[in-house]
Amino acid sequence: ISPLSLSLSTDLVPGDVIVIPSNGTVMPCDAVLICGTCIVNESMLTGESVPVTKTDLPNPQRDKKGGDGDEIYSTEEHKRHTLFCGTNVIQTRYYTGEMVKAVVVRTGFSTAKGQLIRSILYPKPTDFKLYRDAYLFLLCLVAVASVVFVYSLETVKEIIVKSLDIITITVPPALPAAMTAGIVYAQRRLKKVGIFSISPQRINICGQLNLVCFDKTGTLTEDGLDMWGIQRAEDGRFHHSEEKADDKSLVTTKFVSCMATCHSLTKIEGQLSGDPLDLKMFEATGWILVEATEEETAHHDRIELTYVKPPNQLLPPPELSELYELSASYMIGIVRQFSFSSALQRMSVVVRQIGERRMDAYLKGAPEVVASLCKKETVPEDFAEVLEDYTKQGFRVIALAHRRLESKLTFHKVQNTNRDQIEKNMDFLGLIIMQNKLKTETPGVLEDLRRANIRTVMVTGDNMLTAISVARDCGMIQPQDRVIIADALPPKDGQAAKITWHYADKPSQCTIYWPDPVTVALWELMFWYHFAMSGKSFAVITEHFQDLLQKLVLRGTVFARMAPDQKTQLVETLESVDYFVGMCGDGANDCGALKRAHAGISLSELEASVASPFTSTTPSITCVPNLIREGRAALITSFCVFKFMALYSIIQCLSVALLYSVSSPVIH
Repeated sequence: ISPLSLSLSTDLVPGDVIVIPSNGTVMPCDAVLICGTCIVNESMLTGESVPVTKTDLPNPQRDKKGGDGDEIYSTEEHKRHTLFCGTNVIQTRYYTGEMVKAVVVRTGFSTAKGQLIRSILYPKPTDFKLYRDAYLFLLCLVAVASVVFVYSLETVKEIIVKSLDIITITVPPALPAAMTAGIVYAQRRLKKVGIFSISPQRINICGQLNLVCFDKTGTLTEDGLDMWGIQRAEDGRFHHSEEKADDKSLVTTKFVSCMATCHSLTKIEGQLSGDPLDLKMFEATGWILVEATEEETAHHDRIELTYVKPPNQLLPPPELSELYELSASYMIGIVRQFSFSSALQRMSVVVRQIGERRMDAYLKGAPEVVASLCKKETVPEDFAEVLEDYTKQGFRVIALAHRRLESKLTFHKVQNTNRDQIEKNMDFLGLIIMQNKLKTETPGVLEDLRRANIRTVMVTGDNMLTAISVARDCGMIQPQDRVIIADALPPKDGQAAKITWHYADKPSQCTIYWPDPVTVALWELMFWYHFAMSGKSFAVITEHFQDLLQKLVLRGTVFARMAPDQKTQLVETLESVDYFVGMCGDGANDCGALKRAHAGISLSELEASVASPFTSTTPSITCVPNLIREGRAALITSFCVFKFMALYSIIQCLSVALLYSVSSPVIH
């Protein structure tokens, strides 16, 4: 075991056990935590400056016969337990005096940071038609000149010697420098408006962009979310009116307890820090988060290092002597946290009320996912209608759930329990409604792109109807246009995969028969239509309806609940149908798509911007028309320069050939 603060990456090999310093460090390798927890800033990799909590790797699952499971460590599956190279460990936490330890799994260019650096040093080759045609033209010119020279010379020696001059005559040495002149000036102008590039050759490609994909949150809309209200559910029914989370009458409810505990917030230098959504949700409760030291937990015989409690002003007015006891009875300690997963679209925590032995589980996530994990009798019958009503108004909706755990589950058993065993048979608690406003410049930029016949597409991890509502508000979908949702279902119970089609205005009432040719022809005549689909439908269509996928992306405008790798797949599919694709995102979960697109534009100034060819210091999509404008100017300049240099080469080549032919006895 070596202290990490004294270790360099050259001193480490996979399998080494290292100690993470309590005062934090920058990771020189990829390592998996085996003891303790860490708070890490992963902005270098993800573009997200929000601190992330890393927990120790759980014990392998045991099989049904009681033997050790054969689960193999995977970076993607166990990323919540992995400390990645280049990320900054802000602080560590430990239990019962043990050091925070990790096992080295990768070093050098094999790490996540190493792969990122490799992609920068050796970027994906730009298959640009202008350069391809230029090389082909010069090759043909050399071939024609060679034929002329062969017929104009007498001996083989002369043919060989003189033919070597063809390269310098037909291929001008100044051509590469002349071709980059437009790019250099465009790069200077882009720098003045706050757009920087690590791949200047892509500026020319920006002049050919005819489709731009946009992330929603933080790109088209504001970064922050405002708490609009809550909609609680009791006995399988919603309350008739919205409420506020800091209402004194709700302080003892499971709903508020879930809001106060089901998050990934932490205190750094006395300030609450974490995901903006979690921060808004917790602040709405008015509760207080306390992080105890190990000595304090040992003194009070507690196992929780983090607990929350309501302030005294939210509690019922007791006698002064009973105030402390009443406050302590509402203290809830966080025993274990299952961090948010974009693939699972949920997070959960296991908590224990101070003074009790039995534990509770709270769940938070996408409403459809949470409802599927709850008992059917606890989910209101009008759940779909209420959710649809809020999402169509553009609100971001999050669902909460609760479950009372079995008394046999102790602290140590919970630490070794799979999250799937915790996140089941939940009781539905209700909905949190949050508002995400459009950025002021978004509608104007999208209108400019529409007038320029540049297609725009939204790719987001948010709810489908919320995304469609935002697309209509910002002008990506015109008021008179119709939106058709493609809902694909995988094979089940011997039945083949299928797709159902319905209008977004009435998703549960109107089913469309597709792809009937007559219906398609009527749609074409009656109105312009857009397709919308979720990440799950996209995955099913990609696997089972490959022949239909390219047709769908030609009219697909809204892609919701998309995982990071699905965003990359969408960009690749759009490129396969001969689109020149631009991707604009804030850097979080967009790195793959930003690297894969012809022109990726990151709105993040953090280190994650190196994953994108272009980075804008202004966090708005006004950079997109500026980049396309400069790209077109550079492209026209390159065309004109090549025409001039090619004509110069042709004149020079013909002149030399003519001079040789005058004195050639073969021709005479």
